[in-house]
Amino acid sequence: MRVFKTKWFSRWARKHGISDAALSTAVAEMAAGLVDADLGGHVVKKRIPLPGRGKRGGARCIVAYQLEQHTFFMYGYAKNERDNIDADELNAFRIFANELQRYDEAMLARAVEAGQLIEVISDA
Repeated sequence: MRVFKTKWFSRWARKHGISDAALSTAVAEMAAGLVDADLGGHVVKKRIPLPGRGKRGGARCIVAYQLEQHTFFMYGYAKNERDNIDADELNAFRIFANELQRYDEAMLARAVEAGQLIEVISDA
């Protein structure tokens, strides 16, 4: 299974000091059934620790996730920045997740080459 982050998410994660290793850990936790909320349509909310703040005061990530499929980190926000996403945003994320899960290897390669998706690389 390959893990990707959107261009927007990659910039946001870099700004908040979230490493690829932290994202890989989050994916392993999701594979073990540890998600914070299943939002339907293969969209989940997952907590990720921010450096120096831990999970409780950390970030929330909206992820296109389907067991044994590719995983896509689509959106993130710090807990102190906002409470949650609204219904319209959730609907948009479900549509986006459905589209991303349909990508074949050639489409993924084009998206990576264009810089729209960045593959998460973990040393683990």
